[in-house]
Amino acid sequence: MLSNFLIGLCALLTGLAKTGLPGLGVLVVPLMAMAVPPRESTGMLLPMLIVGDIFAVTYYHRHAVWSHLWRLLPWAFAGIVVGWLALGTVNDDQLRVFVGVIVLALLALTWLRDRTTALEHLPHALWFGALLGLLAGVTTMMANAAGPIMVAYLLAMRLPKNEFIGTGAWFFFIVNAVKVPFSLHLHLIRPDSLWINLLCVPLILLGCWLGIKLLKRIPEKLFAWLVQILAALAAVKLLLG
Repeated sequence: MLSNFLIGLCALLTGLAKTGLPGLGVLVVPLMAMAVPPRESTGMLLPMLIVGDIFAVTYYHRHAVWSHLWRLLPWAFAGIVVGWLALGTVNDDQLRVFVGVIVLALLALTWLRDRTTALEHLPHALWFGALLGLLAGVTTMMANAAGPIMVAYLLAMRLPKNEFIGTGAWFFFIVNAVKVPFSLHLHLIRPDSLWINLLCVPLILLGCWLGIKLLKRIPEKLFAWLVQILAALAAVKLLLG
């Protein structure tokens, strides 16, 4: 009974994170791991994420900033391959701590950049996009945990809220679709998990609708603060386990 409730909650939060508050997405990963075994949770979650991605892309497609996507996607594809190869050699605890440290470092960079001109051009360096794209690819393949990294990158780019959501929506729709054959090869996605995913679709769509309504009511500055706070809390949660 509890596992069913947690899966349903994950579906609702997935939709809300895709269209309203992206920082909430990191809560879905540990919640799903509480509902089903950690390895199975990766395959259970991926189709749910893609449903949310499709809705978000459909609604926010005109707001995507493709220059950022072209910087990230080639490196993210490489990271997916690296993550696929690394599955089984890097455990969940090591990956969780690594992601947490990276996200906190990126948030610190954004905070410092708002207070000094010395770091103004750093996020626009070619190596910055390459590094973040690679890290996002590795972490999304291994644990569906690239959300905080992408949030930190988009914060560093200082995108308005609609461009923030639209760019993130396209990024995750593309990389999650690319992950499907790798997950099928590893038997992470199975017929029984897909049936559960199908039952969750109404809750995902409800979450997406709530996210759109919420985003319209949140001022730009409040949105930026909420996303930063959620990303920081997510990073601390990753570090503490």
